Amino acid sequence: MKIRPVPEYQKYGSVVFPSFEQGVACLREVARQRCAPASIRLMDNEQFKFGHALKPQVSSIFTSFLDGLKTFYITKFKGFDPNRLCVATLLFEGDRERVLQHEKQVYDIAAKFGGLAAGEDNGQRGYMLTFVIAYLRDLGMDYYVIGESFETSVPWDRVLDICRNVKARIIRECKDKGVQFPPLSTCRVTQTYDAGACVYFYFAFNYRGLSDPVHVYEQVEHAAREEILANGGSLSHHHGVGKLRKEWMRETVSNVGVGMLKSVKDYVDPNNIFGNRNLL
Repeated sequence: MKIRPVPEYQKYGSVVFPSFEQGVACLREVARQRCAPASIRLMDNEQFKFGHALKPQVSSIFTSFLDGLKTFYITKFKGFDPNRLCVATLLFEGDRERVLQHEKQVYDIAAKFGGLAAGEDNGQRGYMLTFVIAYLRDLGMDYYVIGESFETSVPWDRVLDICRNVKARIIRECKDKGVQFPPLSTCRVTQTYDAGACVYFYFAFNYRGLSDPVHVYEQVEHAAREEILANGGSLSHHHGVGKLRKEWMRETVSNVGVGMLKSVKDYVDPNNIFGNRNLL
């Protein structure tokens, strides 16, 4: 167990980019310079619009007016396309002076890729979206909507390909499986590393008219996982393998890797008590 002091100072932030491509390029540069804040997450356009739709209704005419001015500035004055722009949420932690210096460094990098500072409130709301998604999943079932998330890690030079191709595969599979309405197919980059990034995918669809929506969901997710592997993504970033993904283990780690894991399992758990039928 490690015990660390609570950060002296925390500050949220956000950056809006003209496109997801520019946002990914910015995150890659942040990773290259090894100056990532405590958290940096890049939402694609679909996820940005989804989060915006969940924004609480403002009670003040003045607040509504200010929001309108911000929208006008970004879309009309700066020329950002509402159907292409994306947003990165930021969280800085540390002592106050260090946080302010770090914040300037990250915003300076973002500006080189067309990014505009979008305020602390948007950054904090962006993080709240990640907290409430699980509850939205449960609520959605009352309205004939089924959905879930899955993740992968991928080298930087494959991030754009994997995001584009997996989202397209989800849409195509839903149509082929008889889903009547266009699904939600979205992603965000959630962690940055020297060699690559973690990408989270979300998808959901209205299952009206489907006799077995859970089976359809499983088929779509299975196809999406195959697409991830075909595009150079990992089997898992941190969710693990378990039972759902173990069919791809041999393909991912090779016969030698599976043999090593089996040897460890046989030695430390010969009666197969722990994690029965997981992984292997």
